[in-house]
Amino acid sequence: MKLWQKEGVSTSEKIEKFTVGRDREMDLYLAPFDVLGNLAHARMLASVNLLEQAELVDLERELKVIYAQVQAGNFEIEDGIEDVHSQVELMLTRTLGDVGKKIHSGRSRNDQVLVDLKLFTRDRLELITKETKRVFDVLVQRSEQHKNDLLPGYTHLQIAMPSSFGLWFGAYAESLTDDVALLQTAYHFANRNPLGSGAGYGSSFPLDRQLTTDLLGFEGLHYNVVYAQMSRGKTEWMALTAIANLAQTLSRLAMDVCLYNSQNFAFLTLPDALTTGSSIMPHKKNPDVAELLRGKTNRLKALPMEVTLVLSNLPSGYHRDMQLLKEILMPAIEEILDCLDITAYMLENIQVKTDLLEDKKYDLLFSVERVNELVIEGVPFRDAYRQVGKEIGEGSYAASRDLKHTHLGSIGNPANEQITALMDAQLQGFGFERVRTALEALIQ
Repeated sequence: MKLWQKEGVSTSEKIEKFTVGRDREMDLYLAPFDVLGNLAHARMLASVNLLEQAELVDLERELKVIYAQVQAGNFEIEDGIEDVHSQVELMLTRTLGDVGKKIHSGRSRNDQVLVDLKLFTRDRLELITKETKRVFDVLVQRSEQHKNDLLPGYTHLQIAMPSSFGLWFGAYAESLTDDVALLQTAYHFANRNPLGSGAGYGSSFPLDRQLTTDLLGFEGLHYNVVYAQMSRGKTEWMALTAIANLAQTLSRLAMDVCLYNSQNFAFLTLPDALTTGSSIMPHKKNPDVAELLRGKTNRLKALPMEVTLVLSNLPSGYHRDMQLLKEILMPAIEEILDCLDITAYMLENIQVKTDLLEDKKYDLLFSVERVNELVIEGVPFRDAYRQVGKEIGEGSYAASRDLKHTHLGSIGNPANEQITALMDAQLQGFGFERVRTALEALIQ
């Protein structure tokens, strides 16, 4: 029977297939978190005398057995079982009988799935943040390695002013600090406890919601039980917004790699192991990794709007529409983790071309340097600008490649130390250690 099924009432196979959808597949992601939520809920029930101490001992023992099965990859949702919550409760009831049936006291499947999703999202945002830091570290390392290797800077895709590979790599590193700030916002929202809100209207049992908050390592509660249920969808949207923001950085980086790797730019090369060939043109070495990275991350940017459309015009309270959000969130998390991994690998193996700006075709990149030289000599800027423009027009302009960029964040001073300090400060704000300590205590 389903958790919600009544005696003598059945649902047609057609309706069951439609309403369950991909839930059994998506719920496998939630299995370890459902067990953790059950452990915390059981301890809370015992603390308010809704479970005997001996019953709590039995439940904790069996839940830890199930948790070990999940961690070993041996957990499955059986045929005919609707979701992970039903499967765990069934396993407890098979082993413990009536004691297993008591685990649902003071709880609805609504707040059970919501706490599972909060725990899952919190966990995956930590993984995404750590993988983002891995990419960040590679970018800073490459920036330092190539801070003296010049690169054409562009505006409107026309050569503009001198830049450097140090600035190029470092720019994406600093972009990731902003992306981590948004990941942190999403993390803090996922790190609030909805358990005890029931179906969205609380319970007449004297539930200790602060206890489950502490046991699960949450930093706080969704206090109002109605709003706790309203946070469903908002949690997913905020996580996907942070993922989409990160995807924006990665997609722009991927586009740069595609552009800079082409023969007409020829600023960098990808080693053979990172390229593919053509079925007809023997000379081709295609940047498929960067192209697929661009495509995958561009798709991720659309997902917050997909959640917005699922939630459009829903009133307060729970609605089954929200089940569909799992199918948006969970694959997106796997995708961004894969994209971050391949980005780090690509950046580690990119080969930079040096002495690019020695080519005469880049002479005009240094026109501003010529203007600045005149300004230092005492010529007013507007007059110096006109003079250099006239020199270019008459063909008398001579480029000086003697760069004197020293200010913070410039070619000569890319500020990688300050950018690293900014990232470190962002990472301090998550509180990963507090969560880890709480969950380790819960599962011991």
